[in-house]
Amino acid sequence: MVTDSATSPDGYVPPAIDVPALAELLDGEYAEVRDLVRTNLATYAGVLDEAELLGFDAFRERVRDVVVEMAATGQTGMGFPKEYGGGGDIGASIAAFETLAFGDLSVLVKVGVQFGLFGGAILQLGTERHHDAYLPRLVTGELMGCFAMTETGHGSNVQALGTVARYDAGSGEFVITTEGDQARKDYIGNAARHAELAVVFAQLEVGGERKGVHAFVVPVRVGGAVAPGVRIEDDGRKMGLNGVDNGRIWFDGVRVPREALLNRFADVTPEGVYESPIDNPDRRFFTMLGTLVQGRVSVAGGAINASKVALTIATKYADRRRQFEAAADGEEQVLLDYGMHQRRLLPLVARTYALHFAQDVVRSQLHEVFSGAEDDEQARRELEARAAGTKALGTWHATRTIQECREACGGAGYLAVNRFAALKADSDVFATFEGDNHVLLQMVAKGLLTHYAGEFENMDQLGMVRYVTNLAVETVIEKTSAHKLLERVRDLLPGGDEWDQEAGLFDSEYQLAMLRFREEHMLAGVARRLKRGVEQQGHPGVVFSQVQDHVIAVAHAHVERLVLEAFVDKVRRQPDGDNKVALGLLCDLFALSTIEADRAWFMEHGRLTVQRSKAIRREVNDLCRKVRPIAADLVDAWNIPPQMLRSPDLVG
Repeated sequence: MVTDSATSPDGYVPPAIDVPALAELLDGEYAEVRDLVRTNLATYAGVLDEAELLGFDAFRERVRDVVVEMAATGQTGMGFPKEYGGGGDIGASIAAFETLAFGDLSVLVKVGVQFGLFGGAILQLGTERHHDAYLPRLVTGELMGCFAMTETGHGSNVQALGTVARYDAGSGEFVITTEGDQARKDYIGNAARHAELAVVFAQLEVGGERKGVHAFVVPVRVGGAVAPGVRIEDDGRKMGLNGVDNGRIWFDGVRVPREALLNRFADVTPEGVYESPIDNPDRRFFTMLGTLVQGRVSVAGGAINASKVALTIATKYADRRRQFEAAADGEEQVLLDYGMHQRRLLPLVARTYALHFAQDVVRSQLHEVFSGAEDDEQARRELEARAAGTKALGTWHATRTIQECREACGGAGYLAVNRFAALKADSDVFATFEGDNHVLLQMVAKGLLTHYAGEFENMDQLGMVRYVTNLAVETVIEKTSAHKLLERVRDLLPGGDEWDQEAGLFDSEYQLAMLRFREEHMLAGVARRLKRGVEQQGHPGVVFSQVQDHVIAVAHAHVERLVLEAFVDKVRRQPDGDNKVALGLLCDLFALSTIEADRAWFMEHGRLTVQRSKAIRREVNDLCRKVRPIAADLVDAWNIPPQMLRSPDLVG
């Protein structure tokens, strides 16, 4: 469908979008799963009102009830093995979680805590004895649990956790102890009210020797009462997500049987002998954490879909709200016909489509890695880095997008009924949980600088600095795919070394080459700075701190390049037709607005002339004008249940 303002003054005729076909493309192979979630969202749409009307405690209970009832439909258990009542499809579980983000985000996060974090830890870190004991009741929501990793004193630095689990060979038990308030478990979802069990991450001590962080299944409630030796405190009201019962937990010499250790990667014999198939303790730790990557993939998808809700409301409002006369006919002009309003919303629509397709790639990689018969370490490392980067960019995008959409809806956007209050408050922490975004981008950069070397797991920041220092800078560049791709692109584009001056702005090879050049140049630069700093007798920790902003910039550039590659690849694989044209417009808008946003860097580094920079700005404006007539169709293709939009005065 194309609006009346479809034909622009210069005679441009926009593509006629087939909305159902575009929606089918976006839903991909998991359309049936997503439709089940949409049905459930519509069934429980009242929870959006209840978030505002019910009291603090009552809303927590309501969210729990909704989660358990959704579990009964099979929606939340798709990632668990079929023999335990699940669906046996990890990709489907991610798709279901992403789609659930169209609705109340307390429900989303409660599902993530119960089935993703708690259930995922039992599944991925445990063995058959744990699966048999817990998964059947866990999958139905009958057995509620929590994921007790973060502590008041340590969130990102998990290796330094203060909770201790000492093995008592005499009794065949582990003794779990919180050693000081900094070691208390904090912000733990499900802890304050509903969890019966906790997967507790603690420093394992056997025979007086520390073996690193391991996970244990520990009862925190028995018959509804807090278990002996356990103390739980409610975190109270939060900025958002108040349907999730976050709490603090202390353990005072809590004893659990030897079998409570989740022993996929390590075990302790009854006599107190520590055994593990992975000798290196750092590698063992990172292998264990790597199995929990599903949480980051889920949060990224949830954030991207929360952005879609905000953009759908703001775009539909802008397509009907009129303000100020701007033409001779005396009628006030529709907001979306104003160039600035297009500039505010439409590049965000394009970036949301780009991140959607990038998320598709991560989800597919996750499914392949965790469903494959072979354990491919290189694939796992690359998945972990890509998931970390997509989570960072996706959650920051949600924060920015929801705020811009709120402002674009004026005073009406400030009313709770129009969803922005909850979207802002509930999604803000997405940038923090499942890994602080800056810390995650450091992890991405570490992978780039070391090319996921065999020693990758053993490296802290100092190790990474030392590793890079021992390499020739050219080796670092040569090991990155961007360098080789750049050579290939330079051959494809006219102008030889002047490829960036001669190529057309809408040539996807030019757009990709610009982002690849930025990534490669930044990567070589940070490698040189690290190497120079250490050669000048700088302490590796100090050297790293001095270039940390550069490290983050490299990772950001790398992930943006991956996002554009995913979008370009998706567009190229579409059959010719108006939908492909529409996606091409969005891809160009995403690529050129990304270059435009960093045009100072490109100009500083000789890849963008003043004239070409101005041309890119003009083309972004023109692309916004071309996307404007199809904007409503583009957001309709996300197929968000109308009940999830609420906002009757905004969307009509």
